[in-house]
Amino acid sequence: MSISYHASGVLTPGAHAFDSDRVTQRYHAFGSGPVCLVHPGGPGIHWEYLRMPALEEHLTMVYVEALGTGESGRLPTHPNGYTRERYSIALQRIIDHLGVPRVYLLGHSHGAFVAAYHAIHRPAGLAGVILYEGAPVTGPEHGAEAARRLQEFAAAHADRPELADVLAAFGAMQDISSDEQTLAVARGVLPSYIADYWGDEQRWAPVRDALRASYISGLDALGKPEIIDDRADLPKMAVPALVIVGRFDIICGPRWAQELHDLIPGSRLAILENSGHLGHLEEPERFTDTVRDFVRSAQSEPAPRGGKPEGASR
Repeated sequence: MSISYHASGVLTPGAHAFDSDRVTQRYHAFGSGPVCLVHPGGPGIHWEYLRMPALEEHLTMVYVEALGTGESGRLPTHPNGYTRERYSIALQRIIDHLGVPRVYLLGHSHGAFVAAYHAIHRPAGLAGVILYEGAPVTGPEHGAEAARRLQEFAAAHADRPELADVLAAFGAMQDISSDEQTLAVARGVLPSYIADYWGDEQRWAPVRDALRASYISGLDALGKPEIIDDRADLPKMAVPALVIVGRFDIICGPRWAQELHDLIPGSRLAILENSGHLGHLEEPERFTDTVRDFVRSAQSEPAPRGGKPEGASR
């Protein structure tokens, strides 16, 4: 995978920004080889936690600084209006800006919901999609499964005095209304997102401290929640797909990964047996090998069906 697209300057290593329909769109490019866009989770978690140096040895990784976070612009309706449709339009504008014939798209957590939506509705130009810790639905069903997994986590760590703080952070999710509260909750719940946080806290505490976050409401521009159910659309997905999940992920765990895999034609499923929600950090070698092998296989696949993507702009 020795392809290089750096000559144009839009993929030279480092930070880049351009005007995307009067909103600043920032991204960060590293590595060489086929281009892979990376959309972070949250919504509202900043991109740095998702840096994947090992994959940069095989791919040109383009880390998206999602709208409303970091130095990317905020919508006029901020903190509302950051729907999957809006994020998908932003992704398409990045793809158009890069000018690369085909790209891979990797979405983590909430970013996986965005990536699935983009692959369903704007498949043209996608060489493959990687749904990393995603799910086909949100809403009450997803919440009930997360609550069940959290109870299992609490039972397994009942002897830890720090458990109370983690559970309190989950309880505070319902009252978030600022960047500061978003960051406090993200750092507060992190021990439950890693398979063995307290077994090697010296390793994971710096990851927790380095997190950055911005408050994104999860509401559309009219203040209504965006409830997701992709079950009817996923069987129509026409691009190669890889689903990755950590065995101990409590938010978007194996149940949802299996369902995504069952619904998406020809998809691959990879379960990281010693990971929670952050397998690219917990099992970096296995994660890297899984994505690299998927890209190699997907390169032999024909281009996805479909014409000019909906909502594309240049």
